[in-house]
Amino acid sequence: MADPRPKKAKICLCMFLCLLAAGVIAVVVGIRMRRRSSEPMKWNGTGSTAHFQEIVLERCYNYTQLVQPALRDRDCQKIREAFRNAFISKDPCSATEEDYHPLMKLVNQTVPCDKTVFWSKTKKLAHQYTKVQREMFTLEDTLLGYIADDLSWCGDAGSHEMNYQSCPHWKKDCSNNFVSVFWGLLSKRFAANACGVVQVVLNGSISNAFDGKSTFGRVEVHNLNPMKVHTLQAWVIHDLGKFPSDSCSGSSINDLSWIMKQRKIKFTCQDNYSFLRIFVLVGNKLNPEVHTT
Repeated sequence: MADPRPKKAKICLCMFLCLLAAGVIAVVVGIRMRRRSSEPMKWNGTGSTAHFQEIVLERCYNYTQLVQPALRDRDCQKIREAFRNAFISKDPCSATEEDYHPLMKLVNQTVPCDKTVFWSKTKKLAHQYTKVQREMFTLEDTLLGYIADDLSWCGDAGSHEMNYQSCPHWKKDCSNNFVSVFWGLLSKRFAANACGVVQVVLNGSISNAFDGKSTFGRVEVHNLNPMKVHTLQAWVIHDLGKFPSDSCSGSSINDLSWIMKQRKIKFTCQDNYSFLRIFVLVGNKLNPEVHTT
């Protein structure tokens, strides 16, 4: 009678090889799945700014030590950490104002009355103005505005890394991305804290100097507190050599005037305010720049 043991040995060896092959396949599939899951999402907007965290820390130190030494007691390390924690490991299209509340609590900055300057599609000109009139503040002259100006940032849900390849575009992907929500919240707080006479620099070389869809028209105008702000002074500036498309007597400015009247805030307007006009005359074109719109 033949010995059955060789046959049994062959069966055991076959089963062992099958299990080994299955294990190898599982490992390969797992590695591929991990690689795929670790790849950042692809969006239509610019990716996170390179060296984002280093830039945030450097700007914070520069602002608190040199630009506004009165804020030298602010903890820039904690500010950087709170900024990163606001968006890291989160769905970049599910941002909320609450995500930024810990960051806002670390930076309690008050702009003096009569020193607030808003802008709409005149970013460069407004910044030239406050650079000379150093006691005046645009949003980007405040600590958080100064830190975040022209930066881009986002992460991915489940990842501790920033997405440097792409971030959501506010229009093509989602409006509740972390950059748009940040600037919306900061603009709201900036307007709500304004007091006395506030100013806005508007672009008269476009058809709608006051745009209800801009950050100023959509957020800041409606968050001015009539109990604190008694006058909004608008400066409508025109590019040199261009035919004016809008002015203080135009329909869009009339819309702004009506909103102020409804909110019981005095409204005044002047075309080509001479002090601001100087910057246009020396070659600083009006650039229609905005944060998210």
